[in-house]
Amino acid sequence: MNEIASQGQLRMSYVRWALFTVPTIVFLGYLSGQIANSGYQNNWFAGLVKPDFMPEGWVFGAAWTILYTLMGLAVAVILHARGARMRGLAILFFLVQLIVNYAWSFVFFRLHLVPEALWMIVAIFVLAALTTILFARIRIIAAVLMLPYLGWLVFAGVLTLSIDKLNPNAKNLVAPGLSTHI
Repeated sequence: MNEIASQGQLRMSYVRWALFTVPTIVFLGYLSGQIANSGYQNNWFAGLVKPDFMPEGWVFGAAWTILYTLMGLAVAVILHARGARMRGLAILFFLVQLIVNYAWSFVFFRLHLVPEALWMIVAIFVLAALTTILFARIRIIAAVLMLPYLGWLVFAGVLTLSIDKLNPNAKNLVAPGLSTHI
């Protein structure tokens, strides 16, 4: 039987993908932050000099939850686009940039490698921009869903560059009597 799927069936297929991708991406983002001991509770990070435009801690949790949700919805659109040209390449680029994204917290918060973390943001931006271009060639809505992430990466890059300039010896900074090393 070669029946064409109804609109309802197509929507449900996308919903099934989204119900998998969104929680998975959000959870893995949360997990990477926990493993890295990211945020203001990190004693090393608390000891850094921060720029005046540094948001409060809660902003990062809210922003990343929204961004990971949008990314999960975007990749669900692409996963749903069966038979689309470059779909496999788009998914590969998405996964690679996501892995580097998750690794960033460990490099910055756990290893205290601020300059290296800055270069990672540049790499993530390039990979995410290429992902967005590939997504646009498949489904424009998937690319649109990636745009806030690209904007946040620019902000994160400026923030990391500022932290690097304000803390030239950040790698060697240790809060008195406390350490965040493994």
